[in-house]
Amino acid sequence: MKIKTKLTLGVGLLFLMIIILSLVAARYINVLKNDTENILVDNYNTLEYSRNMLRALDQTQQSSKAFLTFEENLNKQRKNVTEIGEREVTDAISDHLIQLKQSPSNLTLHQIIRKDITELMRLNMEAIQRKSEIAQQTARSANLWIVITGTLCFLFAFTLLVNLPSNIANPIKELTESIKEIAAKNYSQRVHFGSKNEFGELAGSFNTMAEKLEEYDSSNLSKILFEKKRIETLINNMHEPVLGLDENKKVLFANDEVLKISGLRSEDIMGKSAVDVALHNDLIRSLVQGLVTPKSDTEKEKPLKIYADNKESYFEKEIVNITITPTGEKEKIFIGQVIVLKNITPFKELDFAKTNFIATVSHELKTPISSIKMSVQLLENKQTGEVNEEQKQLIESIKDDSNRLLKITGELLNLSQVETGNIQLNIQQSSPYKILQYAMEAVKIQADQKQIKLIAKAEEDLPEVKADTEKTAWVLINFLTNAIRYSSQESKIVIDVKKQSDNVLFSVKDEGKGIESRYREKIFDRYFQVPGSAKTGTGLGLAISKEFIEAQGGIIGLDSEIGMGSTFYFYLNRS
Repeated sequence: MKIKTKLTLGVGLLFLMIIILSLVAARYINVLKNDTENILVDNYNTLEYSRNMLRALDQTQQSSKAFLTFEENLNKQRKNVTEIGEREVTDAISDHLIQLKQSPSNLTLHQIIRKDITELMRLNMEAIQRKSEIAQQTARSANLWIVITGTLCFLFAFTLLVNLPSNIANPIKELTESIKEIAAKNYSQRVHFGSKNEFGELAGSFNTMAEKLEEYDSSNLSKILFEKKRIETLINNMHEPVLGLDENKKVLFANDEVLKISGLRSEDIMGKSAVDVALHNDLIRSLVQGLVTPKSDTEKEKPLKIYADNKESYFEKEIVNITITPTGEKEKIFIGQVIVLKNITPFKELDFAKTNFIATVSHELKTPISSIKMSVQLLENKQTGEVNEEQKQLIESIKDDSNRLLKITGELLNLSQVETGNIQLNIQQSSPYKILQYAMEAVKIQADQKQIKLIAKAEEDLPEVKADTEKTAWVLINFLTNAIRYSSQESKIVIDVKKQSDNVLFSVKDEGKGIESRYREKIFDRYFQVPGSAKTGTGLGLAISKEFIEAQGGIIGLDSEIGMGSTFYFYLNRS
């Protein structure tokens, strides 16, 4: 008999017996469940209603609400009549209750109703005892049948446990030993099973495999070389530059695209250390730079700008670590890396077009906005004529909107400089006092309108800093403007300027509601505004401030706690 047939019959019969055992157990469990549910749902609820009615009966002479409680439990009992004679007793209680309502102080009626409730409880207690005896009998029958069925299952399973493993394990053990010989390149090893079952067929297949391995032992090198050639052709036909390195940073392969954009020949790079090649080639240096000196998780990889195909092209570098699990082992080992350059030139061109469009539109808008502001100033001049109060309000509205538009266009122009990398900085020795004074004067009117007190704390003998005075003052003004906007009336804002090591620290502390920790990392992102805050700006001010400060070699940051206000700060290098 074949092993498959033996396993099917043995396991099938065992499975069938387990199903029978499960069905028997499930049937008796369901019967016990129904018996106990009858006791709990039918009789126990009636006892509960009866106790509640007795308590309410005792309180009928003191409170009229007791009748409502009594009637509520009586109505529940009417819906829970399950035993013989229970309905008649329930109806009697209902009739006597009506009489009691007419004469609450009648003690005889109290005794009659109490007697009826006691009779109702007696009926259900007897029913509970009767059903409990039925449940016990069911449990005894269940134990008997489950023991009988379980014993049969155990005997059959024990028979399988004794006979089946040896019938399967012994041939497998012999086959395993033969496989170990084959793994040791002893291809003359053969297996001989006398049976005609699956193991006999397996032995025949194994012997055939051993014969073929013996034949192909001397010819497997040509196949490996063919597969290697196939992979190299596939990599060379890829349109993106691909560079492969082993675990020691030695170049394993470089497709034609890598050779074209690097200007190297195949013999200049193949089989050589990528670090050595990088000493004489800028592109290879850019590719392997992240491998030799890994970047931090927060440091973003910038696209590579490469002159290829007679134009500037942009590529995004992706490094893929290659690991394998050797045969017979569980732990993965590192065997090399593949560097792929993705061509993102079309996306960069679209981004440049967007930036140029923003810059052009913003620049063109500044002229008509300035004309509007000039016209508003002329309207405010009394020499052009008197205006009434409503006209004054309209003029103020126009002035505010034009100022806001002028600020937005200025931020968009600054953003276009940032995105194109054309930030025009005039870095020179600048006085921290001059920067502070310029910023304070620029926001003084805004602070006075909200009666906010500006407190400047500047240390004496501060050194000059390497900075663009105008751009740095713009950042400080942006900090102060935001602080004024989010501060309450008659509060105060502290501007602190002091030395710290080789830097000068500028900080602005307000008494606003503060910023939640989950938003602090995003506060300097473009277009980001804290949810729930007044949307009065574009969300560009802090992003541009970050670019301005970092372009000067400084550091910008934020400290804030909910209910404790916020402190925006930046460091600049001393001259």
